[in-house]
Amino acid sequence: MDLGLKGRSVLITGASQGIGKGAAEVFAEEGCDLHLTARNAEALEKLKAEIQSTHPVQVRNHPMDLTAEGAIEKLVKDAGDIDILINNAGVIPGGSLATLDEKTWRDGWELKVFGYISLTRAVYARMKANGGGVIINDIGNAGERYDADYIAGTTGNASLMAFTRALGGRSIDDGIRVVGINPGPVDTERIYKLLKRRAVDWYGDESRWQELLARYPLGRPARVREIVDLMAFLASDRSSYTSGAIFTVDGGITSRSSII
Repeated sequence: MDLGLKGRSVLITGASQGIGKGAAEVFAEEGCDLHLTARNAEALEKLKAEIQSTHPVQVRNHPMDLTAEGAIEKLVKDAGDIDILINNAGVIPGGSLATLDEKTWRDGWELKVFGYISLTRAVYARMKANGGGVIINDIGNAGERYDADYIAGTTGNASLMAFTRALGGRSIDDGIRVVGINPGPVDTERIYKLLKRRAVDWYGDESRWQELLARYPLGRPARVREIVDLMAFLASDRSSYTSGAIFTVDGGITSRSSII
């Protein structure tokens, strides 16, 4: 489907792997020019070469640690005017209140929670001056399905959901749409780390992580494409009346509740 995105400029954080990499690929298919950032410069260069070998789009890489002082300001300056921002960088580690130390908790929030907020703040003013844009926050369904064994993530994601709804409720008046996507488990390296952490917490044995797959709808995590195709649609004018909303893509996990 041609979503009418050809020629638009997209900034994607955490673009070297997983959902960020998938987002880069789908927006390239739609004819968008890309600004990609992540810490792993080598992985970004490989992705750039892959994309430009198949799609006639411009790709510019910005390898950096977004938590470093001045990094976000530099990224926004170097990327210039963008039409679409995909906030995706950051992995909040699993663990309970007892097993997760304060530094690990704060480090996870620094990149994902405060990173999303700071980059949005920096990009928003520029988008407003240029007449509008779209900001998509890749959050996670733990923000609405509270999990004591993923306490830093469930709390951080809930914060980003509130941020997305609060900002998106008014941003459309400035021509900017702000929306969120809450993936459940997705077939990326990250989910397997979480499963191994959960296997340790529950069974005391990391090697039993595969047993947990049976708990997922269809017995599998979501495919990356099942998430990033939605991103492309939400970024397009076909979704031009959508702002301040969160879309959950988790196979129904969040809706599986019972009074018993």
